[in-house]
Amino acid sequence: MTKTKGGDLIAEHLIRAGMPYVFGICGHGNVGMLDALYDRKDRITLVSPRHEQTAGHMADAYFRVSHQPVATLTSCGPGSANIPMSLACAQADSSAFLAITANVPTSQFNRGPFQETYMHGQASFPDAVKPFVKRSFQPTRVEMLPLALRQATNLMTSGRPGPVNLDVPYNLFQEEAEIGLDFMDRAGVDNRPGAAAEAVEAVADLLLAAHAPLIFVGHGITLSDAGSELTELQHRLQVPQVASPNGMGSLDMTDPLALGFIGRNGTYPANQAGRRADVLLTIGARFDDRSASSWLQGYSWNIPPTKLIHVDIDPTEIGRNYEPYIGIQADARTFVRQLLAELDRRGVTRHEGTKPWLAEIAGWQAEWDAYIAPNFDIDTAPIRPERAVRDIRQVAPDDTILVPDSGAHHNWFMQFWESRRPRSMLNTWGYSAMGFGVSGVLGAKLAAPDRPCIAVVGDGGFTMTPHVLCTAVEYNIPAIWVVWNNYAWGAIRDLQRGQFGGREIGTSFTRGPNGEPYNPDFAALAKAHGVDAVKVSRSDDFRDALAEAVAANRPWLIDLEVDAGVKPPSTGSWKLPPLTAPEPAFGAPWRPA
Repeated sequence: MTKTKGGDLIAEHLIRAGMPYVFGICGHGNVGMLDALYDRKDRITLVSPRHEQTAGHMADAYFRVSHQPVATLTSCGPGSANIPMSLACAQADSSAFLAITANVPTSQFNRGPFQETYMHGQASFPDAVKPFVKRSFQPTRVEMLPLALRQATNLMTSGRPGPVNLDVPYNLFQEEAEIGLDFMDRAGVDNRPGAAAEAVEAVADLLLAAHAPLIFVGHGITLSDAGSELTELQHRLQVPQVASPNGMGSLDMTDPLALGFIGRNGTYPANQAGRRADVLLTIGARFDDRSASSWLQGYSWNIPPTKLIHVDIDPTEIGRNYEPYIGIQADARTFVRQLLAELDRRGVTRHEGTKPWLAEIAGWQAEWDAYIAPNFDIDTAPIRPERAVRDIRQVAPDDTILVPDSGAHHNWFMQFWESRRPRSMLNTWGYSAMGFGVSGVLGAKLAAPDRPCIAVVGDGGFTMTPHVLCTAVEYNIPAIWVVWNNYAWGAIRDLQRGQFGGREIGTSFTRGPNGEPYNPDFAALAKAHGVDAVKVSRSDDFRDALAEAVAANRPWLIDLEVDAGVKPPSTGSWKLPPLTAPEPAFGAPWRPA
């Protein structure tokens, strides 16, 4: 037993849990915790961005790259009120970090002191974040910290990962108690549950008997580090794959079995395969509306009659949107290994029964390539979107981590980006939070300092959190931002014009009586912060600028003018009731007779 301050206890626990960083911002409520971190600067690094939302997105992206959670630190009141956006983003995409929020002293609970939330309960800030975290803990004595810390740390990465909140009253950081520190050295929770043997056998039976089998993967396959096993499984079974954005790269997307994203802005071969599959093995994906064409029968899926095998570590996702033929609660990697072992037992080294199915898919791929190929070579000013994607793909090294933000640009990258490995495309998918890419690229770069990290962000999203430039310079984080400058909230402007007869209000960036397009000079803004930057509008200039940025290994920004009039070719649909569901621009829905 050792007499220990609460702040020292928390800091030591973070270090022993393997957290190299705390992303946080000072406030009167957490100065006691800052003092504890000061004494441990050689073992844990405090990075202080200029906004708490950015701290959360950095922690989120850090986990997605490293699969090691880190902590955020915010003060009471407004400081912590700025972090729910990033908590919601992480929760929706099953990403983990420990959000340490400060609160008012326990002796002042329910007295309405400075920055207390008390209208519906004393010191009730945890109520504000409960929808966005796996759990919120609020210890009120130093003696309660060990249990709360252990439970919070285990919970973050147990089962389906997610953020956890530890709300700490001001006085606990400085008060002392006799605490046994052995709790910090205990092993975590086993997080690799498997499937029942009979379920694995049934899955093998279905896949080997199928004429048109398909595998659909989501973030769960990435979080489980199952990429190499999944690649082996697909090559042995000769089964193609479609993916949600956070599952991209689990199979090298240049592999012929990788069909890309499925859904509204998916590829044509992916949607064709989804419509016609007779057996669908889904691992770690939840069939959200964008990857399921809003569940419209025949647009991306036909479940049933397609027989769905749904594998997920979170049982609440199994059957949420489609009733499974076989539902299995299991860790993705464990399940894939079990299935490989079952194939070994049966002596299956390469299944040849899918050759006609793969030939059919190759025909769809050829149709799609012929349709899209000409647009990649067009050199215009402003640059065509698909040309921008191609140029980044050609210039960026294979180990590049791409961090798109939410916006019109993201549709193009879902459709045409080719991830070569897992954890190399980080998407704000479930909650689609603007600012994730702008801020998250900093966390990604800290997690992978030897890999290029490129954030492609909209002009609207960037102007929400431009202060990231300060943090990049202050902490020498050589991130690259490509600002997709189309002078609008482009995705919403397209939706508004398409659904309301071309009428538009509040979605274009303009000034003056004639409504001239307006944006700040993003390159000049970056240079004012000490970031290298250039404004470009032609493809050849963009390639050269990006190559220079990658080689420089310094913070860089490219203000890229993009043609807002070119729309991504939809191959599925996305319905927003009661508005009419748009028909695919290429291909057509299909339902079995």
